[in-house]
Amino acid sequence: MNFNLSQYFKKNTETAPLAVFRIFFGIMMLLSIVRFWSYGWIETLYIKPKFFFSYYGFEWIRPLGIYTYLIFIICAISALMVALGFKYRISIIIFFLSFTYIELMDKTTYLNHYYFISVLSFLMIFLPANAYYALDARKRKSFKYIPVWTIDSVKLLLGIVYFYAGLAKLNSDWLVKAMPLKIWLPSNYDLPVLGDLMQQEWVHYVFSYTGAIYDLTIPFLLLFRKTRNFAFIMVVVFHVLTRILFPIGMFPYIMIISTLIFFDSKVHYKILAIISKVFKINQTQFDTNRILTFKPKKDKILIGIITVLFTIQLLLPFRYLLYPGELFWTEEGYRFSWRVMLMEKAGYANFKIVDSKTGKRFYVDNNDFLTAFQEKQMATQPDFILQYAHYLKKHFENRGHQNVQVFVESYVALNGRLSSQYIDPETDLGKQKETFKHKTWIIPFKDEIKGL
Repeated sequence: MNFNLSQYFKKNTETAPLAVFRIFFGIMMLLSIVRFWSYGWIETLYIKPKFFFSYYGFEWIRPLGIYTYLIFIICAISALMVALGFKYRISIIIFFLSFTYIELMDKTTYLNHYYFISVLSFLMIFLPANAYYALDARKRKSFKYIPVWTIDSVKLLLGIVYFYAGLAKLNSDWLVKAMPLKIWLPSNYDLPVLGDLMQQEWVHYVFSYTGAIYDLTIPFLLLFRKTRNFAFIMVVVFHVLTRILFPIGMFPYIMIISTLIFFDSKVHYKILAIISKVFKINQTQFDTNRILTFKPKKDKILIGIITVLFTIQLLLPFRYLLYPGELFWTEEGYRFSWRVMLMEKAGYANFKIVDSKTGKRFYVDNNDFLTAFQEKQMATQPDFILQYAHYLKKHFENRGHQNVQVFVESYVALNGRLSSQYIDPETDLGKQKETFKHKTWIIPFKDEIKGL
């Protein structure tokens, strides 16, 4: 069967799946923000710390003191408005900006699923998710049919997240050594029934191989009607089990809800019927049989933007190939590449301040500047170490110290290996600049991890 791209972009499909996706997305985001606030994490992560690790190029994005709470309030309100489909376009833009601002305030809190939400919310700016079953769709503004690519783009993004996560697992540590699951799973010894199993080495390998196979196949199983129900059961079991074993918050539930978009419209009409019954909504007011079509110029712009977005998503995870050395060790090109739960790194970094002329020196107590969580993240990531070194140099210069040099004694253990020296102790980090180039002062990895 020949695939005609121009004809594909002219095809339409029912809007219900995108409407349900919008509703659940907004609700899940609202719950996530409420949960984050209720646990006191806003104050712990963004108010109390004295120093924040910014992303390269985004140093101007920082917490706003007590006004940081306002950003979360704005984010929560916009998430609710997205769910309701009220002033959707401005609501999703505000959500994207506020959520991404929160994500960029301190890279100590970086998680793949935060990045996923930012990318997904950006994509949703260009989708007509308010065309059906939305407050915006009242008064005969509802459309029962929309371009098929608008729904398929969400499926594609989910497919990339899963498939790239699976590709990343095709490495010798994950498949041959069952690392880092061999380290993590035994800590669940207190779980009923599963606790004893988590101590068994064969279970570690089963989880490793099952995880890789699941990520690589689940997008395709969800695409085909014959395997879709089975695939969804796998999604539920996999993510519920992941939530039980690992403290990764709302992400498993977000992924479960998101995969509903792969189902036919009949399923989504049933979901909307249940919502209508609970909240006494007249669903028939949205059934207009109208078809949403974009003007040719707007259609080209939207498709162009989506194409650029997915081109970036397909290529960005492979930028690590531009750097020498072991990716898991240097982490150059590691973030924003859908590499999920592949490493267990532990280390320490002892900073030494030296007067280059007199030779006088003293060591820094990291507790004076960083929280325990920040110090843990900093000790194993080169860009964190460099940024902190620059901060220390500036801090002590402001305190009247002269000719300040900053050196670090750093050791890191990766996926159960013995700890080894991480950063060249003879390099004055105060003189090193942050760039996208390879950091030559990272001591080469003394082992090999084969794979993608």
